Amino acid sequence: MKQILALVFTALILGNGVAVAQDNAQDPVETLEILDATSVDLNDFLWLKRPVLVFANSPADPRVVEQLDLLNDRPDPLLERDVVIIVDTDPDASSPLREQLRPRGFMLVVMGKDGEIELRKPAPWDVREISRTIDKMPLRQQEIRAGH
Repeated sequence: MKQILALVFTALILGNGVAVAQDNAQDPVETLEILDATSVDLNDFLWLKRPVLVFANSPADPRVVEQLDLLNDRPDPLLERDVVIIVDTDPDASSPLREQLRPRGFMLVVMGKDGEIELRKPAPWDVREISRTIDKMPLRQQEIRAGH
């Protein structure tokens, strides 16, 4: 039953990517990527995306639901900062990310494009706080100066 619940919740998470329309109707629709940690290699995002990881021991953890709601409610600032969301709510799956970062219960991790961990939090954070953390990163400062 636990595995079925985890699969259903993961399917809902992965199917819950938020689409944001561009000003020009001919431009492609930009989407906030929400990925399952079991199918992710962080090296794929190196220098391209800023991973924001959400860990919990169960998909039913209310902090996971709250965190995903906070992220989905305001995707624009995350899209502007090249963020990809990675979710791991199944400790039994022993994803490489879980083994590497060793979360205890709920944990939010913000990483830079360089692959370095910039922030670990034991509670949900809103998009404004995450954006401020990203904006303090040296690479993000360069992007801001360059107009990206």
